[in-house]
Amino acid sequence: MKKINLLKTLLTAAFMGSFGGWELLAQMPSDAIYMSKGQVCVATMYTNSSWNEYWENTLKRENFNIGTHTTQSVMVMPAIGITNRLNVLLSLPYVWTKTSAGNLMGQKGLQDLSGWLKWKAVEVKGFSINGLLGASIPVSKYVPDFLPMSIGLQCKTVSARILPSYQHKSGVYVTGHWTYSWRSNINVDRDAYQADDRVYNTNEVSVPNATDWGARVGILKRKWQTEVFVENFSCVNGDNIRRNDMPFPTNNMEATTVGWYGKFQPKALGMNARVGYVTSGLNMGQSTSVMVGVLYLFNFKK
Repeated sequence: MKKINLLKTLLTAAFMGSFGGWELLAQMPSDAIYMSKGQVCVATMYTNSSWNEYWENTLKRENFNIGTHTTQSVMVMPAIGITNRLNVLLSLPYVWTKTSAGNLMGQKGLQDLSGWLKWKAVEVKGFSINGLLGASIPVSKYVPDFLPMSIGLQCKTVSARILPSYQHKSGVYVTGHWTYSWRSNINVDRDAYQADDRVYNTNEVSVPNATDWGARVGILKRKWQTEVFVENFSCVNGDNIRRNDMPFPTNNMEATTVGWYGKFQPKALGMNARVGYVTSGLNMGQSTSVMVGVLYLFNFKK
């Protein structure tokens, strides 16, 4: 029920470059960390997310025909320093789903190629305002309307994010973000579908736009980082899962997640980890997710 060949060219060029000094600060689209000009950090991450209860509209329930639903993914995400204040982040996940009961077939495949431009617009005495512009496009013909087994929604997206951050000289930081995502219509393999208490005689489905926000408090040092966070994802509109029915891409999905993120990178090679738990939601599974990753940082020169 959840909602990334330029990558090959960039990685090839980077590995053929020379190595030099760097600050060991691997970054994500939700932080104010930047690669310096000419730096590349490649993160390879495995995520396991599972739930056995979900919200059908506001009703929290189990479904013994599903049992425990599990989504797993492996994602490659390079962060590339174009300048000291402008970075490019790319991601491409391979996703697979399964259930512990019932006869729903799990799906698997490459999902969506995503990219972010990350720009430090303002920096004054530890305070910064960062702007991010992102987009994603599906890279395989996975089925979007077989939720909760689908690996994605098959829509193209454009996202704009503002990210203010303050970091004290001790390494303690506070970061927040707010994002709006525009999502395209999709085509499904059916002649009609029911949504918003009516029947649509078309195979074109309107996927709701979405917002997300987050807040994080942590400590960032040269070799390690730790933080706690709260995040919220919500559709701008949409309908609800009908009683005893399957979810559908038109659903108004919402989720609030709390968790912890940590990173240890003493030299070029490092690792990171993330744990998240959905505390409340709407038309979503109450999932627990665990991510572990390997980081590799290097410089390249022209």
